[in-house]
Amino acid sequence: MLHAISTHVLVPHRLNTVWLERIWNVGIPLVEIFCARQHFDYRDRSHVNELGYWFRDAQLQCHSLHSPMYSDDCWGRTGPSAVVTLTETSKPRRLENIGEIKRAIEVAEKIPFKFLIQHLGVAGEEYDDFKLDAAFTALEDLHLFAKHRGVEILLENIPNRLSYAERLIHFNEITHLNLGFCLDTGHANIMEGLDSAFNLMQDHIRSTHIHDNNGVDDVHLFPTLTQEGSIDWKRAMALLRSRESQYPLLLELKDSPAFPNPLDAARQIFDNLESL
Repeated sequence: MLHAISTHVLVPHRLNTVWLERIWNVGIPLVEIFCARQHFDYRDRSHVNELGYWFRDAQLQCHSLHSPMYSDDCWGRTGPSAVVTLTETSKPRRLENIGEIKRAIEVAEKIPFKFLIQHLGVAGEEYDDFKLDAAFTALEDLHLFAKHRGVEILLENIPNRLSYAERLIHFNEITHLNLGFCLDTGHANIMEGLDSAFNLMQDHIRSTHIHDNNGVDDVHLFPTLTQEGSIDWKRAMALLRSRESQYPLLLELKDSPAFPNPLDAARQIFDNLESL
């Protein structure tokens, strides 16, 4: 299968061309850039331009951007107003959030990428029809804005009551957007189970987030390399290979002291998964 990695594992570091070179040098051809401003500041034109010039001549390709979850540069610690969510029912706040996501999409004008990975709500959020209407209104706007820049928005299954697999299918059925999906293995493991999520989402999966956990906590463990993981990766790979032409295996790992060289560990993960 085609291999890719999210820069989520590098979030403690400022994203620069040295890190991008390292990703290519370990044999990974595709990257997803994680929009956390302390890591990749999509608002900073000089930062975007610097990476854009590098990608212009590089063999590494930018597969996707992960939409911002916070507007600040410290994981939302400045307060609730920093949370970027499409389910905001207050129109002024929702418009602010849409504007923040549009700033990220505009990166495509300097760094071409195919997909924007978007959450529907935040972790633990309960289902609410008004929130779903708010998300639909926001995504109508963002879908057109992204399309004009050659970008397709993918909805990711996350652990809340708005965006587990069945709800994402429902969302597509009641709207005309017909959005693709990003299958997150770790989130599915916490929610309905990977088999169930895959079987529901499979026709629309265009990208993946591959990581492990203990079945309870969303800790983005390194698959096959950590004993705490609970996903049956032999079974998971059989599922993923059944539609392998639709998406890459894209690792979304969390920085860990146990893996001081995370890109080398990523290479080992791919080797282990492909050998199953």
